[in-house]
Amino acid sequence: MARRGVGTWIREGVWEIPLRRFLALLVTAALVAGAVFAVRALLHEDRSCAPGVSRPEGSDECVGVAAGAYDFGQPRLRDVVRAIGRENDRLGPGGFVTVALMLPYSSTSPTNLNDIRHQLQGAYLAQYQANHDANGERPQIRLVLANPGATGAHWRQTVDQLTAMTTGADRLRAVAGIGQSTYPNKLAVRELTRRGIPVVGSTITADDLANGQRGEDPFPGLARVAPTNTDEARALASFAKVGAGKALLVYDKPGDPYTRTLQESFAALIKGSPYEPQPFTPPDDRSEEGTTANTFRQITHLVCDTSRETDTILFAGRHTQLRQFINALGGRGCQDRKFTLLTGDEASYLTHEKDLDRGALRHSLSVRYTSLAHPDAWARNPARTGGSTAGLAQLRRLLADASRAPMGPIGPAALDDGQLIIGYDALLLAVHGIREAVPAGRTVPALSDVGLQWPQVKGSLRVDGASGWICLDVHGNPYDKAVPIVELTPEGGSRFVRLAWPEGKPPRAECLPPS
Repeated sequence: MARRGVGTWIREGVWEIPLRRFLALLVTAALVAGAVFAVRALLHEDRSCAPGVSRPEGSDECVGVAAGAYDFGQPRLRDVVRAIGRENDRLGPGGFVTVALMLPYSSTSPTNLNDIRHQLQGAYLAQYQANHDANGERPQIRLVLANPGATGAHWRQTVDQLTAMTTGADRLRAVAGIGQSTYPNKLAVRELTRRGIPVVGSTITADDLANGQRGEDPFPGLARVAPTNTDEARALASFAKVGAGKALLVYDKPGDPYTRTLQESFAALIKGSPYEPQPFTPPDDRSEEGTTANTFRQITHLVCDTSRETDTILFAGRHTQLRQFINALGGRGCQDRKFTLLTGDEASYLTHEKDLDRGALRHSLSVRYTSLAHPDAWARNPARTGGSTAGLAQLRRLLADASRAPMGPIGPAALDDGQLIIGYDALLLAVHGIREAVPAGRTVPALSDVGLQWPQVKGSLRVDGASGWICLDVHGNPYDKAVPIVELTPEGGSRFVRLAWPEGKPPRAECLPPS
């Protein structure tokens, strides 16, 4: 018994106890490893927001191309996104092509989101019209939402997804929208067009986000429905008769593609001015407030220091900084002097801006800007060319129908900021290019043929948009596009002033750009 006890003790002490401990450690390690893999799997699944949409590593934004009726967590987009989803679900397999509307749907700026909703509503109305009121023309149009992020930082992931959609059942044939003229959006357009995907810009106006500058076409397949900043400035100059000795330029430094080219255009208008242009430096994300309000308070002193003959301020900046500057001008010391602030289409974002001090507009200050579109433009247009009431009347009919089923609802809509109108026209142009590219006997065009249609969009092949005639030159830019001059009002909203033209007068009836 004693020997067995010793043997047992030796066996347990030397072999079995360490073996049991070793096995326990193995089991624990396996459980830990399994837990790690399970956590990783759960975290990976958590990156998905919806089919086609996910949160990239290090980001909480849901970006990508939504395959279904996904509103990117924005309640104000919900109604119109659902309406688009219903229209897409109605399409049969094989008889449609896809157009993506690329905008920053994850923006946290209420002002930006209002404009995004209006552009999305306009695009939906154009989609519905193309599918129901086009006398059986094909292909039908499926509309999807592409989000590169609030600042466009995730453009490459979105572009990769869009590229994959050009083949297979999606048959992506164009990307419309794009949003503001920013560096990330410029990179996205460059890559999309490099990959052979046609792009129709709705609100991009920067000169360096256009073809034909210095005779070069860095974005083959890009078409635009909005004039360049240079054309807008030329139209504004023909309207306002800006004099070099009577104007002060205030500009964004270092600027972005929109503000920099607007600054250059304005500077050319007042070449020889006795006043040094006044810079301000906003945050990189120009939708943020930053500290520029302090800079603008100081600039208002310099405005008052100019000679009494000076009555014009040219502003080259984004809408957040414009709002801050207007608010500061409302408290300037020289209230007895009347000033007109002239700026670009970015001011349309302030049409329904709650943080704008409307009282400033009652203190001898008027704010006028070049809008991309306005609902009153053609009702009071003495010209017989360049546009008509017919295009806008059609849009109004569609908008009325969209207030109820089966077409709607699409949520609260407005026309006076021009965004719904320009979103509608951008998709009209995309549909035009797609359908003109369809070869005889077929219903779906080759991707490479769609962008080749832009140089022919002129004359009898022009697009009669709600914003005016869309006649493109050989570089895909609108020729002598109508530019509504609009004024912000103290009561809220905006007031149409008159139409202006980059060429100083409306285009001829044939709407053929000169050589």
